[in-house]
Amino acid sequence: MIITRRQFLGSSALAIAGPSIVRLPFFARAQQVPATAFEELRGGAGIFTGQGGTIGWLVTPDGAIAIDSQFLATAQVCVDGLKQRSPKGIQMLINTHHHSDHVGGNQAFRPVVEKIVQQERCAALHKKTTEQDGTAAQQAFADTTFGESWSTSIAKEKVWAKYYGPGHTGGDAIIIFEKANVVHMGDLMFHGRHPFIDRPNGASIQNWAKVLPKIADAHKDATFIFGHSKQGLPMTGTRTQLLKFRDYLSALLDHAQKGIRAKQSLEEITKITALPGFEDYTGNPPRITLATSLTAAYEELTAK
Repeated sequence: MIITRRQFLGSSALAIAGPSIVRLPFFARAQQVPATAFEELRGGAGIFTGQGGTIGWLVTPDGAIAIDSQFLATAQVCVDGLKQRSPKGIQMLINTHHHSDHVGGNQAFRPVVEKIVQQERCAALHKKTTEQDGTAAQQAFADTTFGESWSTSIAKEKVWAKYYGPGHTGGDAIIIFEKANVVHMGDLMFHGRHPFIDRPNGASIQNWAKVLPKIADAHKDATFIFGHSKQGLPMTGTRTQLLKFRDYLSALLDHAQKGIRAKQSLEEITKITALPGFEDYTGNPPRITLATSLTAAYEELTAK
């Protein structure tokens, strides 16, 4: 089964918002505000949950920084909450990647931030995909882009954005609050869930599996913020969860490769209902399942 970007974005919002949200076009969905929550982590950093990928934030005496923006409805809730927590306002918004459940709320931040920051491949994909969808006029695009790394300082905190190559998409960045020792993984981390693998926009499972241990080793004692988690699991964790997800991605590739070598069809390869050792992983059927992940692995391994 091939899943499109548009299908993923619908299912992503539903997975966060819950089963009561019906499948509606993006802008209709954005008007239905689900439950939202701010949670403090440490060193002035925290997370905001609502409708879409997890928003990370940092509040300092010199202002606040937000990472990702979800959809418009919950983005405004986040903006209002951060302005209450930060008398000097919100200095900037950083996007981890271009999917609408992470950049769809950029417009809510645009009037109150000095800059929007994206990795250069993310910026290109944001413009390309929204032009294809006919939603470019409703977007707030980056005015600051970077290649492999970018940094800034605010109060006593040093903030880094780093790009390790293709993973979930072709332009995923992680954001690091150095002093707080908090790392926002964006959708390089799906905790206990089958991931969306955006091959049309540059995803690479093989590189993704290499990136996770690099990040885990570079930030051994960090608190990691996850883009998405299985219902009931926390949106944050340690390097243990990163390495388990690395093992999941490796298991995807191994299962698909064994099937290819045995000359099995894609249908035969995707027949299994669980990967050994990852029986507790869930998806958002029928759009995101083990079968869609295995299909992406099969296509990557058989691509000419």
